Amino acid sequence: MKFIDTLLLAFRTVKSNRLRTGLTVTIIAFGIMALVGIITAIKAMNQKFSESFSSMGANGFTIRFKERNMNFGGGRGDDLAVSKKGKKEKQSNLNKVITREQAEYFISHYHFPGAMAGISVFGGRSNIMSFGDKKTSPNVVLMAGDENYLNLNAYKVLYGRNFTAGEIRGAQNLCVLGFDVAKSFFGEAMDKGINTTVRINNMPYRVLGILEGKGSTFGFSRDNMVVTGYPNWARNFGNTTASYVIAVKVNDLKQLDAAMGEAESLFRPIRKNSITEASNFAMDRSDSAVQTAMNVLRYIRWAAIVIGVITLLGAAIGLMNIMLVSVSERTKEVGLIKAIGGKKQSVKTQFLLEAIIISILGALLGILLGIIVGNLFSLVLNTGFVVPWDWVAYGIVICTIVGLAAGIYPAVKAGRLNPIEALRYE
Repeated sequence: MKFIDTLLLAFRTVKSNRLRTGLTVTIIAFGIMALVGIITAIKAMNQKFSESFSSMGANGFTIRFKERNMNFGGGRGDDLAVSKKGKKEKQSNLNKVITREQAEYFISHYHFPGAMAGISVFGGRSNIMSFGDKKTSPNVVLMAGDENYLNLNAYKVLYGRNFTAGEIRGAQNLCVLGFDVAKSFFGEAMDKGINTTVRINNMPYRVLGILEGKGSTFGFSRDNMVVTGYPNWARNFGNTTASYVIAVKVNDLKQLDAAMGEAESLFRPIRKNSITEASNFAMDRSDSAVQTAMNVLRYIRWAAIVIGVITLLGAAIGLMNIMLVSVSERTKEVGLIKAIGGKKQSVKTQFLLEAIIISILGALLGILLGIIVGNLFSLVLNTGFVVPWDWVAYGIVICTIVGLAAGIYPAVKAGRLNPIEALRYE
């Protein structure tokens, strides 16, 4: 019997046992669906993380104060602890904010080739803005920065312009509106909002520009914000407990480590750190957050693989059981095939092909369901349609192996049947 004839016969046999085949295919499909679905969702999350944390690009870093919970040893009552670098770390230095004077001194003395540096400070999330008789909810984010803030954080001006250095130094009541705030005030005619006067917490501000929309990240809008100059913020809203943040971007990614090293060596004396002390400030690469998130997602992916493998192992056992039952039910059929000249190898091949066909059908159904389920999650995150092509191929290969593993023993058992005894089988 030719291979194509054996394959067609296997297809007909699988088709004739629809209920049994359907149940087995469903078991396999759920295993692959869990695997492909979670992988698809993870790819969507990777895409979202990459979009969300690319605001400064991979070639930037920030300098901020070090929180108390970032110490690496010692209790609250200890005066000294030991940092990861083995240097003594004063507990009194933790939670020590970066002052405006320290940030400005750093900016004026940091001259790394090709680097851009800027100062910013967080003005809170509970701000109210108004324009005429229109008023926002008390959830507008107020950010205060310098003329480099928009560039360093990858914001683009849709209408109007950015601050100038003179306007920042002059602490004028000027602002740049986020897309959501501008739309709530001016609707589709946002360009009409330039040079109008809005109120931030009842303080009048002239609108210099309106930013392009950046969308939301996990339900938090990046456009429900307003930006003003940090000297102006310090005059109108500032407090002594606020900590300033320094952001730096370099032109060449290869120079990032050198730029961070020079920044640390300059800022340590400003922060009054001795040679034996650890730095009382933190330096974060702009890609560190996304790398941390990616590492977490990598563990989730491995967990998904383990879940999928366990499910497929159960499916393989079920498939083997069904194939053994099929051998028992078709004992006379096997005896008849052998009696009319059918070869032992043909019988084994037919049973093996049946197991593989059922597994591949389960794989195709599971991949389809997995992509649909995974992309439902991508709709929630507002990312593009995701197809994990590598795992589509892996799923088919894995299910083929499952079919082979589950079908070998039943196929061998069918091939060893004695034709005379098989024909007598009741």
